[in-house]
This record gives sequence, C-alpha cells and structure tokens, in this order.
Amino acid sequence: MFSLSETPLDPQALVAEVADPHSGACVTFEGWVRNHNDGHTVLRLEYEAYAALAISEGNKIIAEVKEKFGVDHAVCVHRTGLLEITDMAIWIGVTAAHRGEAFAACRYIIDEIKHRTPIWKKEHYVNGDSGWVECEHCAAAAHHHHHDHAPTCTEADYYDRQVRLKDVGEAGQQKLRDTKVLVIGAGGLGCSALQYLAAAGIGKIGICESDVVDASNLHRQTLYGTDLLGNPKGAEAVHRLQHLNPFIKLEHHACRLDKSNITDIVGHYDVLVDCTDNFETKFLLSDVAVLEKKLLIQSSIYQYEGQLFVYDPAADSPCMRCIWPEMPAPNCVGSCAEVGVLGAVPGVFGSLQAMECLKQLLDLPGKLQGETLFFDLLHYSARKVRAHKQPDCHDGLSERVKPILEEAPLEWHWNGTGSPAENGLTLVDIREPEECKADPLNADDFIELPMSSIDFEAVPLDKTKAYLLCCSRGMRSKNLAVKLREQGYTQVYSLTGGADALHP
Repeated sequence: MFSLSETPLDPQALVAEVADPHSGACVTFEGWVRNHNDGHTVLRLEYEAYAALAISEGNKIIAEVKEKFGVDHAVCVHRTGLLEITDMAIWIGVTAAHRGEAFAACRYIIDEIKHRTPIWKKEHYVNGDSGWVECEHCAAAAHHHHHDHAPTCTEADYYDRQVRLKDVGEAGQQKLRDTKVLVIGAGGLGCSALQYLAAAGIGKIGICESDVVDASNLHRQTLYGTDLLGNPKGAEAVHRLQHLNPFIKLEHHACRLDKSNITDIVGHYDVLVDCTDNFETKFLLSDVAVLEKKLLIQSSIYQYEGQLFVYDPAADSPCMRCIWPEMPAPNCVGSCAEVGVLGAVPGVFGSLQAMECLKQLLDLPGKLQGETLFFDLLHYSARKVRAHKQPDCHDGLSERVKPILEEAPLEWHWNGTGSPAENGLTLVDIREPEECKADPLNADDFIELPMSSIDFEAVPLDKTKAYLLCCSRGMRSKNLAVKLREQGYTQVYSLTGGADALHP
C-alpha cells in the first residue's frame, strides 16, 4: 500500500507491516531531509501533494511491483507538510523470497514514486529564500495545481516519429499496442530485441529469464551494469524497459522454459521471440509454435555471424523440424563461453529480430517467408536460403510432438536429502576425464560415461532403469537427456546445477 502522512514516520512500526515468516529478505529505504542542495544551505523542507491522485498512482506502483517482481509485501509512506533537517521524508519496505527481487522492487518504487506521483518539494533556505524543486515529472492529471512544473511526455509524443511512416500510422501503432510478445532470454540477443520492441510500443512484453547478471555478460548485455551483478536479469530488464517506455506493460517469468511450463506461458502471447542459445529450447519453442499456431522469430549467432528464421503458421511456413528432422548434437556448435563473442554481434541480430517482428506485425515489405537469413558481419555478406515444408509438418508433426511435451519433467532437483541411489536413480557422470579429475564427483556410487564417447547406436544404458545424468552445470546433461528420451530412455533425468549441486 501507499500512503501520505503528516506526522513523523516510525520505521519499526512500518517494518512490522511487511514482516512475513514466508519471506527470506526484507529491504527498506529511508529518505531523510539533508541540510544542503545544489550549493544552497537548506533550513527545512515542505512537501505538498495532490493527495487523491498521489495515493491512486502510488498504489498502482505498489501493484505493479507485486506483479513484476513477485514480492510478498510492499509499503511506501511519504511525508507531507513541514519537515526539519534529519526528519524522514519517505519510507519504503519490501519483503520477498530472495534479496534480488526485494532490492529491485524497492528501487523500482523509489524511482516511480519520484517520477509519477504529484508530490512537490519546497526548500526553505537559511537566507530566507525558498523554491520548488524536483517536480519535472508531476502527473498529467495534476496540471491544474497552482505551481509550475515542466511538461510531461504523452503517448502521442512518444510515438510521433514512428506513426508518421505511411506503413505504420495510427492504425499500425494500435496494432502494436494490441500485441503481446514473449521474449525468451534476456541475454545478448534479448537485450537488443527487448529495447527496440519496447520502444516501438508493443503493448505487452513478457520476459522469460531465470539467470542473474554476471560480469562476463556486460560487454554484450547492455541493459545491465556493474552495479547489478548478481541481480535477476529479468527483473532488472523490466525495471529498465519500464523507464524506457512507461506506456507498455512488462511481465517477468522467472523460470527456464521446459516441457512442464511452456504451453501455459506461451498461451498468453501472440508472438514468440527466441533469444536463447541452446538447441533444446529452440526446438521446444518451434514445436510449441506449431502446436499453438504462434508466430516465432528465432536467431542464433556464432562468433561474427548469425542467422534469422521465422515460423509463421498463417503463411504455412516450414518449422525447424522441417529443416532439421533431428536435433543436432548438443555440443556441435560452441557456446559464447567456449568460443567467445564480440558484443556487437548479438546486438545486431537482436535488433534484426525486433525489426522482423515489427515487419511481420505491420505486414511490411520484405518480411521473411520460409527463408533463413544468414549474415556475416565481418564481410557484410548476406544470403537467404529457402526451406521447404515437410508433408507431415502440420498434423503429423503435432501428433509426434505432443507426447514429447507431455513427458515427465526432464530435470531432477536435489534438495539435500537422500542420495540419487536412495531416490531410485543411478548417477551417470558424463563429464570428460579432465573435468572429473579437476573436480571429483561428491558421490559414492556412479557410472562414468563421458559424453564424447557415447555411441547413440549402442548406448550402454538399460531402458528399463532410471538414470540421473550429471555434467558440470546441468546444460550438457539436459541436452543429452532430451536426446536419450527421444530414443526411448523414458526414465533419464538431468541433475539441475550439475556436479556443484552435489557439493555440501
């Protein structure tokens, strides 16, 4: 809740309002009156508010925080009237399951309250002068208040240059406003795609991202900075994009897409923009796009080149399985962590994804139809390769994919109690010998089966038994589990987090 107070604030009493035994983190912010500002010696402050609108907008911000960040409780109280030096002007408290969401939500409230609520601050100086400050973002509905403030940005102003295009216009802008786009992955491709989709005015953008900001990301993931290391990428992306465009709705899905949740999530969106970096998720998205008849825009990069592919059910276009009937081997292409990447490369291809999404929605000339665009950024060479739809792609493929989506969960999460064997699983270490030597597995009984040595024509496992595959971080094991499931090993699982999950 948001409220205004004419009396001093009691932090201890306010903390009690957000306390919850379900929460693992509590973040509070206190804003105090200081004795100086912009070279002036301040004697006291005076806060004045357009109460009805401030409370309405403040509670809207609190509601947004709960939806965007998934926090348990959020409270903000702002003082009004005369305040002396060191008095508390604002108190914000947020409780959540984890600290990352709590920190991000608290900062979101701070920024949004400052920019969106009609609360004005008047400074009284030692020399007897006074002046209103920091009221440049007063809410539009408060324009009739007695003091002056800078103009605000309207939605019409924001899209002015875009709607002037004859291929866009007001009708096209409304179509973008009515569209819901899900961006899967907020990394290098996702950061670029998200910024341009948000700025274009896509009415609702969902961000599916479960990772946190890492230092090695920053040269290509331009939505984040060094101050955000360790914070949830998705929550921070929502925060940044909401400031970029306050006229759209953003939603964070703090999870990794898999067969257990994908149909529920994509069902709320019209377009899927695939900014992931692994075959498993890309094929899963392609399969679901076929089943759910969703427009899908995919991109992949490798060092200095990349490709762009569109599946459009309305145009009866081919899907990924028309091009690759079987998923490529998990390690046939090196990841960014393995082979490196120049930050501008995912930036370019993420922008191309956003552009192609807009072209498809606005029916602009030159949109991809049954073609894959290959672009080499070193030599600026581009080519399009046309694919052909396979005869069984529509109904036949859908029937083949449905059982895959309905399988048991692919991953096994160890909760610290009971070994894999005690849970009826035979542990299989698929890491390479040098990895095993550098980081021995913390388990008593397991099978060593390096992934590079596996012959898929004669896999040395029993289809009637249950296995738990383990690699270093859980990526290779998950890809291998998918491959083995497709070959009839229905009780194969991947250890979430890899070998590190077994360490005490």
